[in-house]
Amino acid sequence: MSPSLPRPFWLRSATAAYLIGFLAFLFLPLVVIAVFAFNNAPYPAPPWHGFTLDWFLGNAAQGRVGLFADDELLGSIWTSCIVAVCVTMLSALVGLTNAFLLERSRFPGKQVLSVMMLAPLVIPGVILGISILAFASRIADFADDTFGLELDFLRPGLPLVVLGQFSYIATIATLTISASLRRFDRTLEEAALNLGASKAAVFRTILLPYLRPALLGSAAISFLMSFSDFNTTLMLVGADTPLTVMMYGRMREGATPVLNAVSLFLMIASAILALTLLRRRRR
Repeated sequence: MSPSLPRPFWLRSATAAYLIGFLAFLFLPLVVIAVFAFNNAPYPAPPWHGFTLDWFLGNAAQGRVGLFADDELLGSIWTSCIVAVCVTMLSALVGLTNAFLLERSRFPGKQVLSVMMLAPLVIPGVILGISILAFASRIADFADDTFGLELDFLRPGLPLVVLGQFSYIATIATLTISASLRRFDRTLEEAALNLGASKAAVFRTILLPYLRPALLGSAAISFLMSFSDFNTTLMLVGADTPLTVMMYGRMREGATPVLNAVSLFLMIASAILALTLLRRRRR
């Protein structure tokens, strides 16, 4: 049916009901989490017992440790940020390199390589983490037994977490940057080369500014996916615990509204990041 034609009442009602239901399914849990981060009760769920900031600032009189006074939680947030920054930098750099390799180069097996790059996206995160852990441990054991080398970065810990997350997030960055590079008008590049510009100058002054939105977008996606990753991280984590694994452990011990406060803090940070990127894109 053409959108310009009048629609019957039942179809308009069904469309509105579907939209309302879909938006409620998406945002109602987030609203509940945000509201009950301020609930004056020792559990993160209804009923409402009054407004309080104890779960953010703490309350020593009632034995409540708030988010900003919980060194363990703050440390896990910092650990997740470090991992996410490393994964983002690696994914953006490798994604840019892969994009040029797939879009500008011709070599045997290119199509096979393109398909194989998608494999980490369809492998469950737990399986991916276990595989990387087993492979890295075998290499570390071999180096220790044969050469007496202690390759600690191949043992469970943050380097292995970065490697595990990078193994699939780099594919997403590659696809994002490749889609933008595919739409680039190569006549601009050829014109600059004909006018005497070097390839480095063309890349710096023409290609890089054109790809900047894709690079920023892939970096934002990489950061958020790394920060929120749980399945792969759980298999590879060591003594330094990222936030997702820390929250999982806290949930098993008994949830408190501090976890709601953490979730609200992350929602606000993600919204600020998204709005910043949208503003830069409009400019």
